[in-house]
Amino acid sequence: MRDAGLTHLLSISGLHVSAVIAAAYFLALRLLGLAPWLALRLRLPIVAAGAGALAGVAYTVLTGAEVPTIRSCIGAILVLLALVLGREALSMRMVAVAAATVLLFWPEALVGPSFQLSFAAVIAIVALHESQRGRGWFGAREEPWWAAGLRHVGSLLLTGVVIELALMPIGLFHFHRAGVYGALANVIAIPLTTLASMPLIALALLFDIVGAGAPFWWLAGKSLELLLALAHWTASLPGAVTAFPAMGRGAYALFLVGGLWLALWNSNVRLWGLIPAALGTAMLAMMGAPDILVSGDGRHVGIAGETGGQLLVLRDGRSDFAKSNLTELAGMNGRPILLSDWPGAHCNDDFCALALRRGGRTWHVLIGLGKDLARERELAAACERADIVIAERRLPRSCRPRWIKADRSQLGQTGGLAIDLDSGTVRTVAQSQGHHGWWAPAASPAVRSPALQATETAEGGNGENPSPPSQAP
Repeated sequence: MRDAGLTHLLSISGLHVSAVIAAAYFLALRLLGLAPWLALRLRLPIVAAGAGALAGVAYTVLTGAEVPTIRSCIGAILVLLALVLGREALSMRMVAVAAATVLLFWPEALVGPSFQLSFAAVIAIVALHESQRGRGWFGAREEPWWAAGLRHVGSLLLTGVVIELALMPIGLFHFHRAGVYGALANVIAIPLTTLASMPLIALALLFDIVGAGAPFWWLAGKSLELLLALAHWTASLPGAVTAFPAMGRGAYALFLVGGLWLALWNSNVRLWGLIPAALGTAMLAMMGAPDILVSGDGRHVGIAGETGGQLLVLRDGRSDFAKSNLTELAGMNGRPILLSDWPGAHCNDDFCALALRRGGRTWHVLIGLGKDLARERELAAACERADIVIAERRLPRSCRPRWIKADRSQLGQTGGLAIDLDSGTVRTVAQSQGHHGWWAPAASPAVRSPALQATETAEGGNGENPSPPSQAP
């Protein structure tokens, strides 16, 4: 479902809340219209809008009142209010009011993917419909039924493509992957879910009162099987998933600035927003995956660039969570390969040693596997021959590799590491998430400075294995 771009169907948010409110509005309008006395004395659209709003609030409370559902409910109620007042239902003002309301109560939602994805999708829809060409395409007109049907299908496809383009940078930034064919899949999946699956489930629950819901459950199951078959087929298409390494904040900011500029202007000035978006795309295309990824506890290590599109991992744990995280951060697809199964690594019960050719030199890496104590003299000799040593336990002071010593003591200060051997740089979790007033990580002695490297070389380095470039922190 994720690779097919259909995960939004699994969350109780915009689509489901809108369907419930629209169904309540339609039923209330039609049922009240059957009573002439009411139809002649009340403005039935206003009463129906009130019924739809109450149904939306009740549905939100019934499903747990999570932030995405509340956000969708607020947006839908604002649409109903605009219809009651005779104003434009979909507008940037509506989006702004909904966003301000959510941020007033949950300001931390701003940095979360749920908030960003939801409002980016709504902003893209509103900007498309408010544009001059959009109004001409989506506006009502006199035409044959078959032409209207084709235009509606084309409208769904166009809207889906615009939404996919708006959400792709956000998906790449937060999840390091994005679907490509989601717009095509949603043309079928959204009507199937809204017009078949959800009504059939509602009818099944209703007829269960008298024990006659089995036929409707069977039909609902078939509709869901069709939805899953569509997801599997879409996800299996060549190039269905775009995977990238972790995107930098600079490229992400360029995408956001460009997207907002394109959305908030109506004239040709909006085309200037393509410039930062193009710069962000160029930065993303030039970005390479880190060579070594280390988890914050040192238990999980990923090595990229040795087996094509697959990642080398240190452990085959019970859960795929850590491995999938490493794979996504490296921007790779496919199942990871165990380091002990790779011919280029030499492993025993305690350590794995391997050599990586990067940046015109060979890097020697030593990775600890267990927590058993090793003979200190042998360990010190092995560390001396290595450029990088990684272990989940605390290593003795006599273990002094040429560049990085990432043991429990070091990783407790830096968090996870992303090591780029070509440029000799290290990025840490503490650099991006540790700058809080209540925690300031101390400078680590394990990642040595260029000055210390130069001192060691002057005091007796043999020069056979030069230190990493001076860009290393």
